[in-house]
Order: sequence, then structure tokens, then C-alpha cells
Amino acid sequence: MHPLGIVRRAVERADRAAVEALSAFGVATVHEAMGRLGLMRPYIRPVYEGARLCGTAVTVLLQPGDNWMLHVAAEQVREGDVVVAGCTTESEDGFFGELLATSLRARGAGGLVIDGGCRDVDDLRRMDFPVFSRAVNAKGTVKATLGSVNVPVVVANALVNPGDVVVADADGVVVVPAARAAEVAGAAARREAAEEGKRQRFRDGELGLDLYAMRGPLAELGLTYLD
Repeated sequence: MHPLGIVRRAVERADRAAVEALSAFGVATVHEAMGRLGLMRPYIRPVYEGARLCGTAVTVLLQPGDNWMLHVAAEQVREGDVVVAGCTTESEDGFFGELLATSLRARGAGGLVIDGGCRDVDDLRRMDFPVFSRAVNAKGTVKATLGSVNVPVVVANALVNPGDVVVADADGVVVVPAARAAEVAGAAARREAAEEGKRQRFRDGELGLDLYAMRGPLAELGLTYLD
């Protein structure tokens, strides 16, 4: 456990070209391409339809009911970053809203993922500032206790290090370690190309039973057809 009250300024972010490459793919593709790793729990949901983000993580460790460290984190944001916030214990308070979104956007942030609550959803939708959160909750927070910024955090069961790539869309949120970003982007591209070939075969009427050579294994297990 990292001590509270730390802000790490020096962050080694994933290669920008690799982040751009990853932004072309959906969460499901990235997750599969990475060996089915890195997913956050599915209770983290977009606060408005169509929200999507891909960027390098500025991480935040929050205290329940206290959003002070989100303001501290804003200073550390660079163009292309996304803020990724966990909490020392479960909390669904409304840590984040339109004013903080305005501040983060001015710093170049591409969105927020938070294992906590968010409010001002209509404003965020109008701004098109993507937020993925545990809850939507109008309950406000205080600014009284220290957390940390740019330390490893666990967010919805996923470990996030500063500088990792975070991809989020309607299917969920996936975290790609910075050192694997280029590798995973390449694997995702190959996977999409292979899927397009399968998609065309399905359009042509071929069954998954034949495409994936399932008939033999099913017969070995005793699957029986009755007419």
C-alpha cells in the first residue's frame, strides 16, 4: 500500500503512437488481444450513451466522500491523459461533475474513469466529456482528507499504473500496461482482420459449427440429434 499524501510528477506514459493505434479498437477486442486480461468490473458504466475514451492514465486514490485529490490531479494532466480514480473504500458519492470536467478539459484530459459516483450528467453529455463511473449520484463531497496522485491504484478490481492506457466504451473499461501498448495494438489489428474474414463467412450462411470445427468435439461428448 502506498502512503497517502503523495503526488508523483514524473510519469512514464505509454508511447503516443501506440495509444493512437489502440484508440481504433473497442474494449472487447483489446481485452481479447491482451489475453483476456485487464477488464474492470462491469459495474463501471458510461454516464451517457455514446461515451468513449482512450488515453494514458493519471491515477488518483480518493478517500470516501472527498474529491480533493481530483483537483490535485488536474495539475498533473497533460494532453491525451485520462483521469482514473479509485477509492480507499467503496463510495458512491458524487465526486465529479461539470466544474471539474471543465477544469480537466482545459488541461487536455480525454475523460474520467472513477470507482465512485458522478453527477451533472446532462452537462457532461452536452460537453461530450466522457465519464465512466460506479454510480450517478447527486450527493456532494468535501475537501478534507489526503489521498494520492500517480500511484498504482486498483479500480473496480483492475490494477492501473500511471501512464497505462485505458480504453472505455459501451462494453466496459480495459487497462493496457504501458509497456504492452504497441504489442496489444498489433494483436488487436490482427484479431480484427481475422474477424472480418469470419464475418463474411457468417454473412454467406456458414455456421459456427463448421467454421470452428465444433461437430467432432460435440459428437465425442455425446451430443445426439433426434428427428
